[in-house]
Amino acid sequence: MTDAKANRAARRRKRKGRKSNMSLESKEQLGESAPPQTSPPPSPPPNPKRRKVDAPSNSKSRPGFLEKMRMRLTGGHFRMLNEKLYTCSGNEAFDFFKNDPQLFDVYHAGYQEQMLHWPEKPVNTIIKWLKKHSSSWVVADFGCGSATIAKNVKNKVFSIDLVSNDPSVIACDMAHTPLNSSSVDVAVFCLSLMGTNYPNYLDEARRVLKPSGQLLIAEVRSRFDPNNGGADPKKFFEAVNQLGFSLSSKDFSNKMFVLLYFKKTERNSQVQNIEWPELKPCIYKRR
Repeated sequence: MTDAKANRAARRRKRKGRKSNMSLESKEQLGESAPPQTSPPPSPPPNPKRRKVDAPSNSKSRPGFLEKMRMRLTGGHFRMLNEKLYTCSGNEAFDFFKNDPQLFDVYHAGYQEQMLHWPEKPVNTIIKWLKKHSSSWVVADFGCGSATIAKNVKNKVFSIDLVSNDPSVIACDMAHTPLNSSSVDVAVFCLSLMGTNYPNYLDEARRVLKPSGQLLIAEVRSRFDPNNGGADPKKFFEAVNQLGFSLSSKDFSNKMFVLLYFKKTERNSQVQNIEWPELKPCIYKRR
């Protein structure tokens, strides 16, 4: 083959290579895909023996072990203190908390926790009743706790309890208050007839009440349930009547507590010994 022929043959091969490349580029422009690439092999399945690590729990939504133990200890202290208040006299309770006032805070913290389980609180019912009557009435709140009544009405309120963490609360035995005789219009006992000498508290209320003054008692319903070891309501009404009160109305509609409304009358001087029924202690069960 001559050199001229060899050159022509080389040029033809070069032109064919260019056409072949142009054909491939044209196919890509027309959307014809290139041969599919092989996909990578699937990842191996997780090792079933590998232990799953749980995310740390949210301490705000679920109490930890130490918090649960603290709650149990607090609840235990409350139940112990609650039982003591029901099974000792008012004077003994006053001396007990006077020696260690912090125990009173423990008791009321537990009391507030128990009230969270009540669909309706008797203190709110009493506050509504007071707001419907004269704001000029003077009120004595026996066993006031955190002085809820005084904080929610316009009336002048003497808040009385065994311990005072508030300058407005009078710390004393409820059977012996510093209030003047015939100085208040309404005496309130909201879940506070707790001592074994509870009749002395009611006698003190009679002393400080003005003529025709009002006596309001809210108590746990089971304490007035004879079928469950509680006192006979009729016997209680009769004893309060002999003390010098007449029953104005009663409300047993609530499943948790009863409300009793009395008015001060002349005390029966012929009655020397009143037969008071025993009020069943209200002992909270462990939760």
